[in-house]
Amino acid sequence: MEISNKLLCLFSAEVDSDGDRHVIEVPNRELDTGSVTEGETYRVALISTDAEGEPDESEPESTTPGEPQPPVEAGEIRYVEIEDIGKQGDGIARVERGYVIIVPDAEIGERVKVEITEVKSNFAVGEIIDEEF
Repeated sequence: MEISNKLLCLFSAEVDSDGDRHVIEVPNRELDTGSVTEGETYRVALISTDAEGEPDESEPESTTPGEPQPPVEAGEIRYVEIEDIGKQGDGIARVERGYVIIVPDAEIGERVKVEITEVKSNFAVGEIIDEEF
């Protein structure tokens, strides 16, 4: 299956009935990471699973169904622009699909070269190795 570069997030959810309409709940983490914004309109694609809920055979075995892999790896070098400051004062940059890279000691608007030092499912931490690029 080919996936568009415009993909903002990917998750598994049930379709629930709510009177005369049906609802798909978006996990809070997708709003927390900035992938989607409440009140905005998005195009939605639904991908079926088989009867047991197993992933499509075309999905790699190493992925958890509905959970995209982080778009960065530990040790990777990235050039990012700091878009925001987190609650603890660290810089926040976003890369593919709105994935967050936390950059300590960075300011909004800075463009920095970082080395990814830690990778989690919904964010990574990058250390500045060059102030301007």
